[in-house]
Amino acid sequence: MDPSIPRAVGDPHDPDSDPLETREWIEALDALIAAEGSERATFLLRRLLQHARTRRVPLPQVLATPYINTIPLAEQPPYPGNLEIESRLSALVRWNALAMVVRANRESGELGGHIASYASAADLFEVGFNHFFKAGQAGDLVYFQPHSAPGVYARAYL
Repeated sequence: MDPSIPRAVGDPHDPDSDPLETREWIEALDALIAAEGSERATFLLRRLLQHARTRRVPLPQVLATPYINTIPLAEQPPYPGNLEIESRLSALVRWNALAMVVRANRESGELGGHIASYASAADLFEVGFNHFFKAGQAGDLVYFQPHSAPGVYARAYL
């Protein structure tokens, strides 16, 4: 099988059920790019994706994002802390936050917080607390999403 021909949507190990049709689509895209440019090809592909969604066609997950790291890896400064110690502390904070929410929920289902809200942002909080947020009169004023409060309280307890 020609490796330049993509496999069918679905299981990545499924062979292309119609390589000739696939080749024709690829050639048509190449002709469009040659005649009208990549901007037109992008427009057309987006319209096709929109149409496929309206027809409820299962689409592959797109893992690319518009995020571009503007600092090359070689130019990034070394991490300012000790990753081993900070990872251990972060694990303890997460555990304490979980225990706090579970204990509060035993008292009332209205108490506690959403542990997933904290867990999804825990690394960001820890790096901020350890290396960026400044305290004092001229320090940072940081507002946390209330559902994340158990993690912040658990860190203060620790």
